[in-house]
Amino acid sequence: MIAKYRRQPLPKNWLTCIEYGLVLLGSFFVAVGFNLFLLPNDIASGGVAGISTILYALFNFEPSIVQWAINIPLFIIGTWILGKNFGLKTLVGTVMVPLFVSLTSQWPPASSDPLIAAIFGGMACGLGIGIVFRGKGSTGGIDLAAQILHKFIPLPFGLCVALFDGIIVLTAMYVFSVEQGLYALIGLFVTSRTIDLAQVGLNTSKSIIVVTDHVEEIRIALLNEIDRGVTVWRAEGGYTKTKKDMIMCVVNQNEFSRTTQVIKQIDSKAFIVVMNASEVIGEGFTVN
Repeated sequence: MIAKYRRQPLPKNWLTCIEYGLVLLGSFFVAVGFNLFLLPNDIASGGVAGISTILYALFNFEPSIVQWAINIPLFIIGTWILGKNFGLKTLVGTVMVPLFVSLTSQWPPASSDPLIAAIFGGMACGLGIGIVFRGKGSTGGIDLAAQILHKFIPLPFGLCVALFDGIIVLTAMYVFSVEQGLYALIGLFVTSRTIDLAQVGLNTSKSIIVVTDHVEEIRIALLNEIDRGVTVWRAEGGYTKTKKDMIMCVVNQNEFSRTTQVIKQIDSKAFIVVMNASEVIGEGFTVN
């Protein structure tokens, strides 16, 4: 039977506390990745953190002060020019990352190998930023600058971010070396991939589409035996023009083998298409 239990949403005040906690936790991870891996190895992998790394090497400017000096004015200018309320959580992320950078500045480096530093520093920063995003916040910085540029120049937002990060990495190549700039690119790539993983997770669900002449039997079996909802579509064969129904069902990975087995037991000739679903929001899956 289909489960009748429905997960109750958290009270709004608890949800808000959790979101702020995620912004603080993510900001801490960003600072740790910066101080333990990136800064000691002169890896300026984009963003305001990359600018502070370059200025620290050239003029011995304190990175946390540089980050505050860039982030806070960008937040104010962005709010004024874009006419958008970025929210208190964005301001918290903008302020707390440099604060945690300052508080962890005396921690000893975790590695002196630039490749290891680029990979694990990128992972730590990406994890932190992804956690901040899950808390519906932002760390500000280059993203805000890119939004301002995007408003005045007809370029895609992603390209604006890439332009800023590219300028920072090229500057790092000039200040440090081409090799250090390449390590910065590695760190930037790892950061972006880890942000994706932090937001959608590792548990990829499967979206299954079934074309069959036994729609009703399979529909009932998926509802009762797999305990998953289904959607039935009316379709037409592209060659035969025959009218058929298709069933779509989303299952977890550990349910996939059992699901295909149930379908094949009913219709051994069923045409099954399987696709990865990185994130599924709804009853029985992720609750947003």
